[in-house]
Amino acid sequence: MQEYERRVCILNPNEPNESSKPVFFTKEFTHNPYPVYEKLRKEEPVFRVLFPQGELGWIITRYEDAVQILKDPRFSKDFTKRYGSEYQSIFVNNMLFSDPPDHRRLRGLVQKAFTPKLIADMREHIQEIADHLLDNLASQEKMNLIDDFAFPLPIIVISEILGVPLEDQDKFRLWSNTIIDALHSDPDMFEKHSSEFTEYLTDWFAKVRKQPGNDLISQLVIAEESGQQLSEKELLSVVSLLIIAGHETTVNLIGNGMLALLEHPEQRETLIQQPDLIHQAIEEMLRYNGPVEFSTSRWALEDIEFRGQHIAQGELVVVALDSANRDEEQFKDAGVFDITREKSSHLAFGKGIHLCLGAPLARLEGEIAVSTLLSRFPNMQLQADVNELEWRPGMVVRGVKEIPVRLN
Repeated sequence: MQEYERRVCILNPNEPNESSKPVFFTKEFTHNPYPVYEKLRKEEPVFRVLFPQGELGWIITRYEDAVQILKDPRFSKDFTKRYGSEYQSIFVNNMLFSDPPDHRRLRGLVQKAFTPKLIADMREHIQEIADHLLDNLASQEKMNLIDDFAFPLPIIVISEILGVPLEDQDKFRLWSNTIIDALHSDPDMFEKHSSEFTEYLTDWFAKVRKQPGNDLISQLVIAEESGQQLSEKELLSVVSLLIIAGHETTVNLIGNGMLALLEHPEQRETLIQQPDLIHQAIEEMLRYNGPVEFSTSRWALEDIEFRGQHIAQGELVVVALDSANRDEEQFKDAGVFDITREKSSHLAFGKGIHLCLGAPLARLEGEIAVSTLLSRFPNMQLQADVNELEWRPGMVVRGVKEIPVRLN
């Protein structure tokens, strides 16, 4: 029994004598997981753990191992290969949870809307959105950085790309939070919000079929009808993924990044004095406290021996991206926030065929958001104890719920 407990929980590094005290997925771990990750990278980098949903599996914590797992075709992302064809969820029939050749087909229909050139052409418009949001805040003494800026900016952008009404953005946020934090959501509320999301999209698709536009949803609906390349389930799943992933990553990139600058005033002053460092600064924000803490689920398609551990066929494997991005073997002074860091091969957007296709858009939105905030409000101050900020639960995104700041 003691060996089982040791294998499925992590010892608290500050209380070595309390060997059975788990710290994974607790409030304390969510607030600051990095001491736990450091301990695991040194002592047991491929770690067997009991996940919140009750499934035993493995967490990968070192950078080199993470890259290998993320690119290894022996690990599947297809839920039906693990749970059978009867597995039902509208949220898994998309490119994020599929293997080749379906992955290639689904991603190909979407990626043409996220090419580097098309994203670069959006810079001026995204800047206008950022300016407008901050114009409305200029007369205020305080704001909640998340609610007032970090959330509205990317949800407006992705809504315009997809062609959904901007006035429904609060609904998208509510549905998105419930779905992403599914393990911590009330089951009845999860079912309610999932149904509302599905009904909303179904009704919207019907409108688009009657009067398609130049937006991405119109392109996907037309592709479904003309080439039968998308089933109705795939259409729902792909669009819901784009709405959720299209803003969640950027919200937390802006939030975590600005929080790092507020905690490191010397770095913030450096960026104010040298605004050309914004590209490096965004990469460091992504590395230092990235917006996606864990990769989405993978399952072994066969028995695999990996770094001295036996991963059985069907077992769950998850990469701790934020741990890999603090690996001392890959990054010098990995625990230091340094916006002058020359080059960062971080894994904030994943690796391999499932590399986030919205990464160029998230980077651009992050650059514009942070630069505009610093130019408008260079003396912004955090109005809370950083240790008392509430971090979002769940195993995917990493971000705080609120960041209260004084603007001037």
